[in-house]
Amino acid sequence: MINLSDGGVYLLQGSEIIPDNSEAPAALKAKTGRDISKAEAIQNTIAYGILKTHNTSGNMEKLKIKFDKLASHDITFVGIIQTARASGLTRFPVPYVLTNCHNSLCAVGGTINEDDHMFGLSCAKKYGGIYVPPHQAVIHQYAREMLAGGGKMILGSDSHTRYGALGTMAIGEGGPELVKQLLEQTYDINMPGVVGVYLTGKPVSGVGPQDVALAIIGAVFANGYVKNKVMEFVGPGVASLSADFRIGVDVMTTETTCLSSIWQTDGQIREFYEIHGRSEEYAELSPGEAAYYDGMITVDLSKVRPMIAMPFHPSNTYTIEELNANLLDILDETEKRAQVSLDGAVALQLKDKVKNGKFQVDQGIIAGCAGGGFENICAAADILKGKYIGSDGFTLSVYPASMPVYMELIKNGCAAAILETGAVMKTAFCGPCFGAGDTPANNAFSIRHSTRNFPNREGSKLQNGQISSVALMDARSIAATAANQGILTPATEFDGEIGRYKYHFDSNIYANRVFDSHGVADPEAEIVLGPNIKDWPEMGALPDNLVLRVVSEIHDPVTTTDELIPSGETSSYRSNPLGLAEFALSRKDPAYVGRAKDIQKAEKARLAGEHPCQAHPDVKPVMGAIKQQFPDVNHTNTGFGSTIFAVKPGDGSAREQAASCQKVLGGWANIANEYATKRYRSNLINWGMLPFLIDEGELPFKNLDYLFIPGIKDAVENKTEEIRAYVVGTESQPPVGLREFTLRLGELTDEERQIILKGCLINYNRV
Repeated sequence: MINLSDGGVYLLQGSEIIPDNSEAPAALKAKTGRDISKAEAIQNTIAYGILKTHNTSGNMEKLKIKFDKLASHDITFVGIIQTARASGLTRFPVPYVLTNCHNSLCAVGGTINEDDHMFGLSCAKKYGGIYVPPHQAVIHQYAREMLAGGGKMILGSDSHTRYGALGTMAIGEGGPELVKQLLEQTYDINMPGVVGVYLTGKPVSGVGPQDVALAIIGAVFANGYVKNKVMEFVGPGVASLSADFRIGVDVMTTETTCLSSIWQTDGQIREFYEIHGRSEEYAELSPGEAAYYDGMITVDLSKVRPMIAMPFHPSNTYTIEELNANLLDILDETEKRAQVSLDGAVALQLKDKVKNGKFQVDQGIIAGCAGGGFENICAAADILKGKYIGSDGFTLSVYPASMPVYMELIKNGCAAAILETGAVMKTAFCGPCFGAGDTPANNAFSIRHSTRNFPNREGSKLQNGQISSVALMDARSIAATAANQGILTPATEFDGEIGRYKYHFDSNIYANRVFDSHGVADPEAEIVLGPNIKDWPEMGALPDNLVLRVVSEIHDPVTTTDELIPSGETSSYRSNPLGLAEFALSRKDPAYVGRAKDIQKAEKARLAGEHPCQAHPDVKPVMGAIKQQFPDVNHTNTGFGSTIFAVKPGDGSAREQAASCQKVLGGWANIANEYATKRYRSNLINWGMLPFLIDEGELPFKNLDYLFIPGIKDAVENKTEEIRAYVVGTESQPPVGLREFTLRLGELTDEERQIILKGCLINYNRV
């Protein structure tokens, strides 16, 4: 079904794969009649051409990218605009879309959600942006319909910013990277590797885009095959996939930890743009005569079968047939993994859902940027037609990804077919993807065509003794399961016909409701600031030396953004930096906030001109131990704060709050064996936090230890590769004295070093 090459490959004329070995040059010459170097072939990928067009550095090894368009939603745009305002923003220099699809229910926190929406509308007027009101579209569907363009680049403050199927290279990043674009700065990265995804064959009936995506994720996540690289989809199998099918696969590339994605385009993508009244945005994209890829994923689409990603990660994949054949063994294994993921806080029980040898699930959801597409819902309607979901505990909710999609489903009868079964149709909303809608009952098992199934992503709260869980599936198999009243069923068992429906896009829906400034700013417009919207607190510059207390120690193989700052109803407080910070690590380490605020007292006292030992009793013995070896260190040249250790933090969401919440609580650093994603590491840097690395193995420190890092300011300025650090022992935390160990910062650009030295991106840009 899926094979991974052991090394680089050449793709000749889009159809022949030649391994990169000693025989490759001769093989290429025999096929083309000329010598083709690797350097030339590297430039023949679609990705290289798009990056070159958008690079402003003149150096294709060190890219400085300017994007064509930007997109944010209502969990992120308030913080982004507040940061940009504090840095001197006067207008949006490129089209910037503010969608309202995450906190659109306005169900938590009184007026704060709608206050943020009004803030967004007022900023779109003042700075010249586009405002999409609640319930009109989820961020990525609006971007597909109205923003994407062949050969263009879009930056979004949501990790699933992926429009590669439409010929648009899109990247999901933390908010500060959008701030840089708003201030007409650049996105700075090394030239990423490019991995080909070579598709052959055609999917069998009942297999959908989520099945293909999960099969790929299962093959490449754990081994990091595409981490921080661009996935380029090529091969004859592409032509067998509709535009909607390609979009459904593409959006899930985020879960592989790749940087971005791009696809070869053809007449089906041209038709997509024509349907949406934007035919001028189409561009034919394909790799050159001989293109070099750093790796190749070969996928035989005809062999993909309906998939399920069991809790608690999209890479925890099985075929549904395999799961049903080995139910008790796989469910037992999942329960055991849950004990690790949930730190034993509650017990996940799945085996008791097996009834007469069949797996009874409790809920089905088809939603969002992954599942809410037109073809997915039409296919679900065909499978459900004439059936009913039953009057027991099983429920099914369907969320079309935009009002134009919803309208067409009403016109073609698919909405009626779904509603007749007892299922519910709802408006465009991202809530089921991040725990703000359709939270199941305690210990319930939900199957969802959505993007993620991390712990608590469905909205349950470990701290309250609750647990429910999500498995990812394709809309087709969710519908087959719903037609079977909750008995897990692959869509390949459906023996009816899944039709092909013509889509008609009604542009009047957006024309009548979306505010579009057409790039014209109105400096006289007043910004609407609700009472929850707060400015960022003052943040100090990096001091000469640091004393850090370890306030959380996480040894999970991967730590998600949701575990660092939970989503769900906590997101309603995202426009209040200090208010949101109270939820940091609340589901993973409830003691974190108190510990971080405790040591922050010392730094607040220092910045106020007071002696920090008056604010915290540990300062005097810690500084006493340090002075034995470093007599020139004192409270005037040494900062105090916190750090966390995690093995591999930052998988998942792009939300900057995972870093900013630590920062406003006095965090100066993270220490990790590696960072799960570039975007999380970038968030740390942009909030002035040190992204320390430490080699795998036994840690020299433990939770609640104090660490001393002398000369850290000089180390950052002078690009020191290995940084001396010390565990500080006192009489209350023996052995007394300093125990040396080594930290690294990894590669940093000159601009990133300056941001860290200044204390955060706001300070870096403040005039």
